[in-house]
Amino acid sequence: MNTKNGKKINSIYRALKKLHPDAKCELNYKNSLELLVATILSAQCTDVRVNLVTADLFKKFKKPEDYLKATPATLEKLIRSTGFYKNKAKSIRGAMTAIIKEHGNKVPDTMEELVKLPGVGRKTANVILGNAFSKPGLPVDTHVTRLCNRFGICQTEDAVKIEAILNKLLAPKDWCKFSHVLIFHGRRVCKARNPLCESCPITKECDYFKP
Repeated sequence: MNTKNGKKINSIYRALKKLHPDAKCELNYKNSLELLVATILSAQCTDVRVNLVTADLFKKFKKPEDYLKATPATLEKLIRSTGFYKNKAKSIRGAMTAIIKEHGNKVPDTMEELVKLPGVGRKTANVILGNAFSKPGLPVDTHVTRLCNRFGICQTEDAVKIEAILNKLLAPKDWCKFSHVLIFHGRRVCKARNPLCESCPITKECDYFKP
């Protein structure tokens, strides 16, 4: 492990936990199945929009077979406002088929099994592992990517490489929470355009900041 980066990332983590004590997954869900669907819908869509859609969707669809009993057109209509609705509906139905046939009607709880589900990549799998199952999982989204590059922790846009770097620098129990605080910091302070550096408590740890 890079000792310098290890100390740096832990210092950043402590500061951002204090700044964003409310950091958490902002998708609304009651169980792993709902989180799976919500995360698939969240691709190229805001959490706010997804929550508006799932508020109605989850009243109608409670079990994997419910998604398959409905026609593709019905599901597409319900999720249309999240964008890319045809692909998302196909992914959801494919995931439900696999869950029923291969996993005894339950969402699997390992990375290896989750990424085999249609529409599920490492980011989605990590969201489910960390939030639904309280297992080590570090989702790398655009905020995590941007901030880690600005901090100087990495110099890559490759989410898989960033995940691997962070996994080595942080204790597994901190992976999910670290992702949450970075996402909140990226939305509130370290924005893509015009970051609010004057409001940031970690400028000393940030390679991007130029006083």
